[in-house]
Amino acid sequence: MAVRALRGAIQVDADEREEILEATAELVSELMSRNGLTTDDVISVIFTATPDLTAEFPALAARKLGFTDVPLMCASELNVPHALPRVVRLMAHIETDKPRSQMQHVYLRGATVLRLDIAQ
Repeated sequence: MAVRALRGAIQVDADEREEILEATAELVSELMSRNGLTTDDVISVIFTATPDLTAEFPALAARKLGFTDVPLMCASELNVPHALPRVVRLMAHIETDKPRSQMQHVYLRGATVLRLDIAQ
């Protein structure tokens, strides 16, 4: 088994608790589905949010999806001028037999502009 990292991002409609939780749940669910993962495959997940998202911790959405024994961490993104607003990002560390080339990173909603080379 190899350890791989998966990236993802989603733009949130507003700095509201339910918006952050719903968007983060969508991102996590899509990442897990596209890569055929279960929570047993996940080593840890780091979530970041742009400085304009403060209504809730994105990791709470993963906890609500069953990530009860997976280490999760939240941090704030750098406040870079002209950066895309209201974005939750994640980096998940997983165990898998798949090669890196088969990993599917997930960029949703307005966050697709962050990685046009791999946006869905």
